[in-house]
Amino acid sequence: MNIKTKLSLQFTLLVGTILLVFSLLTYYFTNTNQQSKFNADLLQEAKNTVILLIDVAEVDSTLLKKIQHSTYLLKEEEIKITDSSSRVIYSNNVDILSNHFILNNLPGNNPQYFSIEHKNGVAFKHTYKGTIYYVYILAFDQKRTENLADLRSILIWSILFSLWLSVLFSYIFSRNAMKPISNIIRNVKEINSSQLNSRLDEGNKKDEIGQLAITFNELLTDLEIVFRNQEEFVSNASHELRTPLTVMIGETDYLLSLPRTSEEYLAHIKKLSTDLRELNALINSLLELAQLNKDNTIQFNLVRIDEIVYSAIHQIKTKYPNQKIVLKITYPDNEEELVINGNSGLLNIAFKNLIDNACKFSSEDVLVEFISDETSIIIRITDKGIGIPANELEKIFKPFNRASNVKFKSGFGIGLALVSKIIELHGGEISIESNVNEGTLLELTFQKQTSQNQ
Repeated sequence: MNIKTKLSLQFTLLVGTILLVFSLLTYYFTNTNQQSKFNADLLQEAKNTVILLIDVAEVDSTLLKKIQHSTYLLKEEEIKITDSSSRVIYSNNVDILSNHFILNNLPGNNPQYFSIEHKNGVAFKHTYKGTIYYVYILAFDQKRTENLADLRSILIWSILFSLWLSVLFSYIFSRNAMKPISNIIRNVKEINSSQLNSRLDEGNKKDEIGQLAITFNELLTDLEIVFRNQEEFVSNASHELRTPLTVMIGETDYLLSLPRTSEEYLAHIKKLSTDLRELNALINSLLELAQLNKDNTIQFNLVRIDEIVYSAIHQIKTKYPNQKIVLKITYPDNEEELVINGNSGLLNIAFKNLIDNACKFSSEDVLVEFISDETSIIIRITDKGIGIPANELEKIFKPFNRASNVKFKSGFGIGLALVSKIIELHGGEISIESNVNEGTLLELTFQKQTSQNQ
């Protein structure tokens, strides 16, 4: 049973229960009210009868009967009047009002109401000139019986009609209430691994259905990122690994095709070792890039940005011992202004890649400069190398995109993509200016993490 049908049935059951309780209460109070009115009529009829018979000297039993026969009586009315010794002094139309009942039900000072079979009656004590009389009157409340029968019919048909309406409107209501969810289900069924860019309608974004759509869209965004990164990694890896592996296999097959001298074997092994090292560096770069793309749980701490740059410069100098790297920094009065919120390992990778590129493509000095203002720390890395063509600057931070004038230099085009991702994770900004044969300026901007905004 779907939720739409279940809601409709539950709503109908609730409405039916309310209508049934309402009908029972209506029937009960109507019955009680009409019975009270009938009891009042019985009492008044009994009083009028005994007053005429006892208090009015001119009226005797014979005359009273004639009066009653000529006037309107209650339906199946029975009346009996006795004295204190239970002697009947008047009776009219007596059928089921027996002497046995009278002897066992002497009324007190207050009227006593009773029922015999289908009739209701009242008994009360009347006193006249010190003599006590007991008056009993019994009648069938036909009007109440007919009214209650009509009321039952009305209530039953009203309940049935109301239940029919509740079924109809509850179905319409549940269908409208479930329509957004049905739309979500339909849209979700249309989404697959090739359509992860699709998003659900978030409606007013305030009710539970809107919040569900928002949550699902966030899940789709995460899935899209994961799938895109996976596809990108597979594409990049297959593209970049195929060439060096093919070259190594081809060179090895060529070497094995004919007998060679030991010098030729040694030269080939050295070349193969170099190719394997480059392949290892490529695989490590791919893994680092893939890890950055999927890892949302990177730990950030307060780090000194100048210390990280010092460490990166020291490591690069071991690779380029003849390259001069100039660090230009003016320390502020409060050294905490050089603190940012970041991951020292990732930042070290970024600065090593940038400084390594500057040294690789420039034979002159490389300048690393710190500039600090009220809210940010700016780090500029400047070289006077071969530069990058202006029309290629926009693509330089994408994986495996290398400038057209650096093909004679080793590399895979992953370094700047890795740097861009690291800077993005740290909430920083990176910009580049370059002119061919004049040099390149890379500028990185980080927000300070001082005691005021910790």
